[in-house]
Amino acid sequence: MPGLYVHIPFCKSRCIYCGFYSTTDSCAARRYVDALCGEIELRRDYLGEAPQTIYLGGGTPSQLSPELLSRLFGAIDTGKAEEVTVECNPDDVTPQLAQALAGLHVDRVSMGAQTFDDARLRFIRRRHNAAEVGRAVDTLRRAGIGNICIDLMYGFPGETPGQWAADIERALALEPDHISAYCLSFEEGTPLYSMLRRGLVAEADEETCRQMYDDLACRMEAAGYEHYEISNFALPGRRSRHNGNYWREVPYMGIGAAAHSYDGGSRQWNVADVDKYIEAIGRGVVPMEREVLDERARYNDRVMLSLRTCEGIDLDKLCSDFGRHYLSVCLQAAGKYIADGLLERCGGRLRLTRRGIFVSDMIMSDLMDV
Repeated sequence: MPGLYVHIPFCKSRCIYCGFYSTTDSCAARRYVDALCGEIELRRDYLGEAPQTIYLGGGTPSQLSPELLSRLFGAIDTGKAEEVTVECNPDDVTPQLAQALAGLHVDRVSMGAQTFDDARLRFIRRRHNAAEVGRAVDTLRRAGIGNICIDLMYGFPGETPGQWAADIERALALEPDHISAYCLSFEEGTPLYSMLRRGLVAEADEETCRQMYDDLACRMEAAGYEHYEISNFALPGRRSRHNGNYWREVPYMGIGAAAHSYDGGSRQWNVADVDKYIEAIGRGVVPMEREVLDERARYNDRVMLSLRTCEGIDLDKLCSDFGRHYLSVCLQAAGKYIADGLLERCGGRLRLTRRGIFVSDMIMSDLMDV
């Protein structure tokens, strides 16, 4: 069943690493929520049925007031939703917000802790401090929201494996249901990238990042978490259903400025500008562009998305969906990686090994039909 993604682009301040579309000008928040409701109505038939999963991401969805959140959820058909996730900043989580979310049937919250070192938090210009993460988790649980995901980052300039291990332990001590962990990236156009170009910071070396990733995977496995996707770990039964739909190529609708959608045969994306988005929806027009996917593009998506997961590529389904030519393309390119222990064939599937995960971008690229 399909999913619904809602992009909330408003942030109180911008982190130096963030490459997602966002704005620190929240003056248009009320008009924006009205436009979101308008887009939902305009695209009522896009999915064909009520969404199974709903995800509010950003930006910072927790910057919306309870009143605006209630207005937005009033326009969304939540009747068949099995998972409703809202991203929150730890310092936004008050008893009032937590109770409002619970009252709107939000059952999962994803929080960007990033690190438990206050100096590193200040460096990346996060608004919260380390202590606020624990308080937020407790507040959410008291309100009845028991499914909590914590996001972490590693590979900060000058960070040591020992410091990263301390972050992992601080996160695990909060007993979250899910942990996502990403290596700090220097995306072009961000302040962090500018600092790198000016020689003000240096990227962590590859071997240190590899060690940090291995340490993470080992520690999470020892704590009982499933390593079900390259960057994601969950307690049994707590995988992200919404993100899982992306990796299984389930159709989804994205609403809001810069949101992306997928209907099985094409991708669409809305204009990345709040004012232009609001103006267009006001005229009854969804301001989007569209790309029709040919067979090669769909095969490449299958490789990229499936290899991210612990299940890997279902080779029989690959053959039935795309034919023996693409199966041959995949297996021929995979041969050297199987021999090197970076890929493995298991039960009719092709998947990354622990060693292969760290070089997954290279492997995926080679298995694609370019």
